[in-house]
Amino acid sequence: MANPTRWATDTGPEHSQWYIDRFRKLVAEGADLAGEARLVDALVAPGSRILDAGSGTGRVGAALAERGHTVVGVDADPALVDAARADYPGPTWLVADLAELDLPALGEAEPFDAAVLAGNVLAFVAVGTEPEVLRRVAAHLRPDGVLTVGFGTERGYPLTAFDADAVAAGLRVEQRFATWDLRPWRDDAPFAVTVLRRPAD
Repeated sequence: MANPTRWATDTGPEHSQWYIDRFRKLVAEGADLAGEARLVDALVAPGSRILDAGSGTGRVGAALAERGHTVVGVDADPALVDAARADYPGPTWLVADLAELDLPALGEAEPFDAAVLAGNVLAFVAVGTEPEVLRRVAAHLRPDGVLTVGFGTERGYPLTAFDADAVAAGLRVEQRFATWDLRPWRDDAPFAVTVLRRPAD
């Protein structure tokens, strides 16, 4: 990858394994980890093709696959992708930098009905690559495809910049919420969940 992600530069060498262990523990304890997947599932038709961009350990993509969708998950961290493959067989899990995303080159040429960037993904991409990440993810959507993005509003990426970058990527902002369970948006919310769409025309 041209520029290392903040996931790589801003965390220590043991962070990935800590993250893997953390979510395996939450699963073992029966924690509800499917909130993002429930929202995405509600936005698409049954049996949709969904891109889990910044898939991490695979929890969101796995929950979508359990709901009958075809899922391709992509993450820049090979350790997280290995964990997803081990814990959630079924979806396709790939190692790739979202700022350089080219899934046809990896054998996934069919466009997606939807994509999701959950878990503060945009806070962990390489600094300054957010516009390119949005452009690349949008390019993998079919016309009228939907993209849902969630991240903390105090993570260094202002919503005004995000909205401008989304429009430049060819996306239209449709809805914004303060949480994945659709609490109403307010300007002082610490988290934003935005639903965008690639126009059909």
